[in-house]
Amino acid sequence: MSADTKIAELLTELHQLIKQTQEERSRSEHNLLNIQKTHERMQTENKTSPYYRTKLRGLYTTAKADAEAECSILRHALDKIADIKSLLEERRLAAKMAGVYSDTDPPRKTMRRGVLMTLLQQSAMTLPLWIGKPGDSPPPLCGATPASSDYVAKQGDKVAARVKAVDGDEQWILAEVVSYSHSTNKYEVDDIDEEGKERHTLSRRRIIPLPQWKANPETDSEALFSKDQLVLALYPQTTCFYRALIHSPPHRPQDDYSVLFEDTSYADGYSPPLNVAQRYVVACKENKKK
Repeated sequence: MSADTKIAELLTELHQLIKQTQEERSRSEHNLLNIQKTHERMQTENKTSPYYRTKLRGLYTTAKADAEAECSILRHALDKIADIKSLLEERRLAAKMAGVYSDTDPPRKTMRRGVLMTLLQQSAMTLPLWIGKPGDSPPPLCGATPASSDYVAKQGDKVAARVKAVDGDEQWILAEVVSYSHSTNKYEVDDIDEEGKERHTLSRRRIIPLPQWKANPETDSEALFSKDQLVLALYPQTTCFYRALIHSPPHRPQDDYSVLFEDTSYADGYSPPLNVAQRYVVACKENKKK
């Protein structure tokens, strides 16, 4: 079965799950309305009788079961979306290896700067939000949670890579993994910026995997970098990571970090606050300020 056929089937299944979600929600509305009316009658009568307590217990038990059923359907839908994104990524990599590109994914040698910046923004916006079950801890590569010590980034994964610049200085760039050799413990990565047109062979210590999920500040704030923490952040409208301090972490799932980049042109050594998406903020391995 071709990737296109699989994607078409998954989209059909996703559409059915969305319809099921709406049907489940409509079915549970009557029960929620009964809960509201029961509370209103209790307020009017200014008493909580055994009858009302028993009735509310039953209504809330039903509401809980309805919510769990809807949650199950939504999680199933999220799994379908993840499968579709995985197939799209496989197709992109296959096209890249074959030297064939679609209109939405042009070859590196012709990609304009504005197109690249738009793609990076889209990648940040579509990074999935980690939604764990009660009691679940955020997994590795969720927000600020680091990868496990034996983690190996896959082909096509985006990483922060420490490379030598033309002038001999070292810098952290946004790169895409081409391959990993278990015999040498080294990565081959491509500079994401088409203007670089350069492939680098780097040891594991020069690679930092980017987050694969956004952390939800409302439920998993421990998986976010905290205020004044030193990080590497992608400077807006560039493909390079620079040292920065967290000015404020995200407050809502859709929010970005506010960071202060190290900048000697300012009196206090830091830039004004700039927004950087969770996708492009990683731990800084160097502690001392340069």
